[in-house]
Formats: sequence, structure tokens, C-alpha cells
Amino acid sequence: MPTSITVRTKTSASGYDVRVAGGSLVEAGIWASRLLGPSARAVCVVTNRTVMGLYGETVNSMLKRNGFKPYFHLIEDGEGAKSFGSLADALTAFGKVKLARTDAVIALGGGVAGDLAGFAASIYLRGVAFLQVPTTLLSMIDSSVGGKTGINTQYGKNLVGSFYQPRGVLIDPLVLGTLPDRELTAGFCEAVKQGALAGRKLLDLTEKVLEEGAEPSSPRFEKFLADQIKFKASIVVSDEREAVGERGSRSRKILNFGHTFAHALEKVTDYRYLKHGEAVGWGILFAAELSKKLELMEPDEVESLNDVVHRAGNLPPIGDIDPSEILEAFKHDKKNIGDSLQWVLLRGIGNPVIVPGAEIPASLIRSTVRKFTRTTSRVRSR
Repeated sequence: MPTSITVRTKTSASGYDVRVAGGSLVEAGIWASRLLGPSARAVCVVTNRTVMGLYGETVNSMLKRNGFKPYFHLIEDGEGAKSFGSLADALTAFGKVKLARTDAVIALGGGVAGDLAGFAASIYLRGVAFLQVPTTLLSMIDSSVGGKTGINTQYGKNLVGSFYQPRGVLIDPLVLGTLPDRELTAGFCEAVKQGALAGRKLLDLTEKVLEEGAEPSSPRFEKFLADQIKFKASIVVSDEREAVGERGSRSRKILNFGHTFAHALEKVTDYRYLKHGEAVGWGILFAAELSKKLELMEPDEVESLNDVVHRAGNLPPIGDIDPSEILEAFKHDKKNIGDSLQWVLLRGIGNPVIVPGAEIPASLIRSTVRKFTRTTSRVRSR
């Protein structure tokens, strides 16, 4: 049963819909035409070679059938594409095809394609229409919804970007059938994160899907996707731009649960060793451990949450990463306010809390980092 989830933020003049329906990729042309209107003609699709090989022909033919002139801009796979160089390449591609203000950019792929394409769309001609067609589990439930776009710098992840809401999001669960196991694990780790924040109902549904090995074509999996997206949308609607002073349970900052340690892991391994969701999996384990040490979370709840993370799949080992590099990476995290890093922890499942780093003993942070890492050989690839 197709599901439509409306995202209507307080600052946006109008909302947009997230459509979840098996087999909906073949409707991409009709969907784009309805959202963009008759004045849109050229569409630049930002994707990578892998996704292009799988779905490029379908999207191209559907767009042409509905009166569009599609162009495809290929980016490299992985976080390396979220750079100033890749941003410049995308903007150059838009210029070469003479993309007009009435035209649009479509992100076809995972979170990297969405983040880069969305940022480029937000600054080209001071903003052209942007559509999301996510093809990974992680991008379906997280990055395609909410309007965060951006690129990485040498100092950290997502440090340059904008808040730019898409005109619409089209999700076809059936495309997940071609996704590699590591990408599925990455997506499920993000789903566990959102379940831990939302409460037992969503976490239990996520665990059930993992236990049963539910197929993307099944009603249970489609419900799982819809419920995950509804949770993300509810937070975005409450706090579209991650207000600096906001620390409540509906603050968008809570979505950074597990991300402080995750972003540090990604940075010190040059964004090449871990998938983002895999890093989030380690980040959940780290944040849960820190919550336990601060006596915010009961040990049995921590163990239960850890079990669900491990059900998501095998995480690449991180025992050989230098803990001092992790600690240094924390200093460049975008969640720093003043000189204090804002940690998102749990008082229990469904009860997130934002704790300023100044309130956590530095020795406790260091010892927890050392528990997860060692200083023997390196996994870095610089």
C-alpha cells in the first residue's frame, strides 16, 4: 500500500511529500512533472556510475516520456564526492546544460548524492528546484528527509552546507534488492539510532524486521520504512534548522545521537574505511556506554540496545585506530558550542538528553574512547 508522508516545516511556505511505494521508480517522470509543473524542461540528475548502471536507463526514459530533457552528472562513489572540487564540478555541469530557474536537479542515489546535489541546487542561480530519489536504506530513512545538504572539509564532516528542502522525495523499496550487505547494515544502524530515540515501538519494529529478514517488497518492511520516515519528519517539522539554544526532546540535535563518535571515526580514516551508517553503529555503542557510565541508562537497557545494533550486521573493526586522533577530531565537530561539545545521550530508550561536554569529565571521555580503540597498527589510508 503506497504511503505519503507530508513534511511541512514552520519556515517553509509549503510542505512536500515523501512517497513510499514498491515499484514507484517507473513513475519518476509523472511524479517529477506533477511537482515541477509545465515550465520545467531540463533536469540534471546527479548520481554515480553504479546507480546509473542500475537505474539510469529507467529514470532517463521516464523523464523523457514526460516531456523533460534529462542530463546526467556522474560523481564518484563514497564520501570523497562531498568536496569543494565535486561541488564545483556539479555547478559547472548545471551551467553547461544551461539549467534555468524553472528547471530542476534530481539526486538519484544515496546520501552522498543527495547532500552534494542538494547543496549545489541551493546555490545555483540562488536556488533551483531539487528532488530526491534515494536508493539506499540510510538515505531513504534519514538524509533524503529534512533538508540538510553539504560537503566535508579537511576539518570535519558536513562543515559547509545549507538547509534546503526538496520539492519532493520518491522512495521505491524494491531498489534495495540490489543493495550490498554493507549498505544494508549501514542503513539498519541508522534505523536503530532512530528507534532508540523514538521509543520502544519503533525500536521493536526495527528489531522485528531484522529478526525476520523481511523483504523490501513485504508490507512489514514498507511500514518499517514509513514509520522511520514519519519519526524523522516529526523532528524536522519541530526544529528545521537545528536551533542553537534548543536542548529539548524535539530538538533536531537529538538526531546526532551516535554521530559524535561516528564523525570522528570517519574523519580520522579519511572517509574511506567505514560507511557512514557503520560509523553510526559504533557511535550508538559508544554513546550508550557513555550513558551507562554517567548513570543515565541502566546496564540492561544498554545491553539490549547493543544487541539490536549487532543484529544489523557486522561492523568493520576499529580497534587499531589511535584514540588521540579521535579526541582531536572531537574538537572540530560541528556540534561544538563555544568550547563545549554537545553530546546526545540516553536516559533510556526513547528519552534522549543533550549533555554539554563541560558537564562530562574529560577522563571519562578518554577512557571510553580507549575502550573502543587501541594504538597498535593503523587502519588509516592517508
